[in-house]
Amino acid sequence: MNKKDLKKQYTQTPLTMGVYQIRNLTNGKIFIDSGLNMPGRINSSRFQLSLGSHMNKALQQEYTATGPNNFTFEVLDHLEPKEDPATDYTGDLNMLLEMWIEKLQPFDEKGYNKRTAAT
Repeated sequence: MNKKDLKKQYTQTPLTMGVYQIRNLTNGKIFIDSGLNMPGRINSSRFQLSLGSHMNKALQQEYTATGPNNFTFEVLDHLEPKEDPATDYTGDLNMLLEMWIEKLQPFDEKGYNKRTAAT
């Protein structure tokens, strides 16, 4: 298979979309997030945490204090791709994320997520 064929195959492969959590093993607190490219989003979060630049300051502070071995990254749910490659999954993914946030309530002593007007 040549480079052109590999690129075509890559662009036609559906992304793994869904919701994941970062769990602090020392205190059980969680951070819930989602991504249209979940493996990429998880890798990005790991990289940001390792650099000390994650968007969630409380999560970053505890990650820096306790170290990467005290955190796990866990997939909570997948969003299945539809037949139409032009489908916009943003709304579906946001709904799935809100469902998990409502279910697990990752706020205050239970987690790192911030409450919004909807939660």
